[in-house]
Amino acid sequence: MACLGALLALISPRLALVFIFFFSDLLGDAFDSWVVPALGFVLLPWTTLSYAAMWSVGLNGVTGIEWFFVVLGFVVDLGAYAGGGRARPGSTSS
Repeated sequence: MACLGALLALISPRLALVFIFFFSDLLGDAFDSWVVPALGFVLLPWTTLSYAAMWSVGLNGVTGIEWFFVVLGFVVDLGAYAGGGRARPGSTSS
């Protein structure tokens, strides 16, 4: 099941978040309310997905090297926004 989740995440992190929401308690365990995962679904899907995955790895939440993967997810989200702006027609690129 974890391999299927990883494959879904590579295809679309939002699709993986939907499947995780419906078929596991991972998001409910990692977050106290539904607001943060909903905002993460819309704004930062890779960050939300990596935080939930790292929450399930550790015993006391996200600690130590696990924060590296959460920050890496944030950088991927920022790169997706920057790359999307660069790919728009009429944008200037150097």
